[in-house]
Amino acid sequence: MKVAGSATFFIGGTTLPLYTFIDENETEETHLLKISELVDFKENNPNLKQKLTAPPYGDSVRLGVRRIDDNFNDVLKKAKGAHYKSTIETR
Repeated sequence: MKVAGSATFFIGGTTLPLYTFIDENETEETHLLKISELVDFKENNPNLKQKLTAPPYGDSVRLGVRRIDDNFNDVLKKAKGAHYKSTIETR
């Protein structure tokens, strides 16, 4: 389940979301919480409002994501040709 205003981080074998909150003085705070802890945190801190933040995006080269090779594109072309009204996009 994705919660608006959260980003996820892999820490110690567990993926935890990082939530950003703004208090009454317009200062930002970030908290690393489980989703089950989020409801209790909001109830215990009524002065904090959750802020919608953009998820962190990584560099595709550093993550090891590469461009699809031409052999797979040939497979996609065959699948598109075999199915009438196919919406598969090929290069």
